[in-house]
Amino acid sequence: MDSEKTEIYHEKQKLQFCLLHALNNLFQQQEAFTRARLNEISGKLVLDDPSKKTWTPLSVVFKPHHNAFTGNYDINVLIAALEEKDKTVVWHDRRNAASTIDLDGADDSLFGIVLNVPARRYALLWKGRHWITMRKIGGVWYNLDSDLPKPMPFEGTREVRGYLDYVLSNGGEVLLVMNKKE
Repeated sequence: MDSEKTEIYHEKQKLQFCLLHALNNLFQQQEAFTRARLNEISGKLVLDDPSKKTWTPLSVVFKPHHNAFTGNYDINVLIAALEEKDKTVVWHDRRNAASTIDLDGADDSLFGIVLNVPARRYALLWKGRHWITMRKIGGVWYNLDSDLPKPMPFEGTREVRGYLDYVLSNGGEVLLVMNKKE
């Protein structure tokens, strides 16, 4: 399939909702997940947590798995959201190079890749983390980072692996999103 004729869905960054954008970009669907749904997932994670924290006035805004106003969802929300869509997460062992990731395997196993990278925002005053999606669409791997103006195609798996190695060497995490095996 010609990658230039393949329509790519790409949400752009708003506040700290990069996990929401990363999920929708991963599933190539505008509302695969909504802010309300991710907030529900976050709330359920709190209820299911055996070590519930004591409520404080700041708990209204700063929730255990996200910020009520800006988003900033954590890995637990990502895993729970993906489980709703019959996906699993495999955390790539950073001691191994990206060459150990099977990027060319059967389409029924690796669904996509989610990265969690260090980020500086707001005139470099705020340090945090940013969620990025990478997905193979029409035979081409794309960087679907919501901070990018448009999806960026990779030239091939060698370039994908180079980028993943760069992410790993700069404090990022590589999460492989897998289709559940039946």
